Amino acid sequence: MAKNEKKPVDEHACTLDKIIALCKRRGFVYQASEIYGGQAGAWDYGPLGVDFKRNIQNAWWKEMTQLHDDVVGLDSAIFQHHTTWEASGHVGHFSDPMIDCLNPKCNARHRADKLIEEFVAANPDKDPGKPVDTMSHEEMEAYIKENIDCPTCHSTERKYTAVREFNLMFKTYQGAIADESHLIYLRPETCQGIFTDFKSIVQSNRMKVPFGVAQVGKSFRNELIFKNFIFRTCEFEQMEMEYFCKPGTEDETFQRWRDDRWRFYLKYGIPESQLKWHHHDKLAHYAKDAYDITYNFPIGFEEIEGIHSRTDFDLSQHAQYSKKDMSYVDQEDGNKKYVPYVIETSAGLNRNFLMFLCEAYEEQNVGTDGKDDYRVVLHLDPRLAPITVAVLPLMKKGGLAEKAKEIQHLLKEDFVTDYDVAGTVGKRYRRQDEVGTPFCVTVDFDTIQETKEDGSKNDLFGTVTVRFRDSMEQERVKIDELIPFIQKSIKNYSFNRSGR
Repeated sequence: MAKNEKKPVDEHACTLDKIIALCKRRGFVYQASEIYGGQAGAWDYGPLGVDFKRNIQNAWWKEMTQLHDDVVGLDSAIFQHHTTWEASGHVGHFSDPMIDCLNPKCNARHRADKLIEEFVAANPDKDPGKPVDTMSHEEMEAYIKENIDCPTCHSTERKYTAVREFNLMFKTYQGAIADESHLIYLRPETCQGIFTDFKSIVQSNRMKVPFGVAQVGKSFRNELIFKNFIFRTCEFEQMEMEYFCKPGTEDETFQRWRDDRWRFYLKYGIPESQLKWHHHDKLAHYAKDAYDITYNFPIGFEEIEGIHSRTDFDLSQHAQYSKKDMSYVDQEDGNKKYVPYVIETSAGLNRNFLMFLCEAYEEQNVGTDGKDDYRVVLHLDPRLAPITVAVLPLMKKGGLAEKAKEIQHLLKEDFVTDYDVAGTVGKRYRRQDEVGTPFCVTVDFDTIQETKEDGSKNDLFGTVTVRFRDSMEQERVKIDELIPFIQKSIKNYSFNRSGR
């Protein structure tokens, strides 16, 4: 390839536009309030999306609680006392640097740090010489005014306001009076409810340090920028775990949870080559150390989960603001009293949703005799796929539809199923491939006929054809062995695009 020759574009590669189109077409994700023009930063999860998202959540929950004897669950309220957010530092520190274009026909508002990051990514020779997250407001402002045209109006005059902080919490008022005494916030993260309930959990469940508390729930952030589909939104779901440990053991515990969380993504089919650690050079006010697990989306490596060493900041702050003792009495260490340190793992459920879709997506050429024939297939782990088994009668007539419905009913107690009779079997296979259904069960005349046309015994009576999504191979299975056969196939499944 010549020096200046562009690398050829693979028209069959996964792109964000293809994922968005698939999600709309097959009922994974819709634009919220689409009939009214849409609501920025808000998305609705459709019939397949809600099951897919729940399966990811259930996989995380099982990993954190069922497989860890020292982790329990919690579901804390979205509305917390407003002092909670003063103690946590969100009122004073939870903000993004923003800058406004002063062109009177524009007045667009931008996140200053993201503006610089995107400009530098496109213009590597314009590197500011230091990480953006370590730049002061004055340094960001000077750099933007010297280098960056407004990306909204494209004005080359570069007239901007000063960079200032924009708090990301949504405010509302509880009750009939909208004044400061009734001020309340939509929670920007789920973890603070874990900290405020720490003493109650210790006492009610006789928990001994070290132990963790896991929680899944919605959080809300008044983001300045919405882009890249569901990657950055106003409302999103977090899967967080706060692990309380004895001071002095936090470094070892931090590494343990880094290792555990990395293995989770490998377990559910994300190749190690698609993951990367990002270490935070500039730490949050509460952190001793912090790493992000990033995934190689079509838009580049972006964060899917953070693992943070939070010290005793949170419990100490709530003790100070509430005037309640948040310390722990360690009976196994001579009744020593201390405020536990905290290791946090915080994953975005919506971002995991997008990651698993992007990783699973393939346009696979299954043509023969030199002819191209591409199928869209989602190679989802069967434990995550929104539909586990599709039951397909070869045709509607001849009692096949009735038998297929009977088999679907048999499978419903153990699996999420689908029934499809529209079109040829080949077209129905393609539809199921596109949504990631790992197994298709086909009911044909051999399934229901005890004897052949010549009157001899039909050895295939009472059997169905199981077709495997990834390899497209087929296997004949007795109906009464179908459930354990599928269960075993799921258990033995390993993420492999070349087949099962």
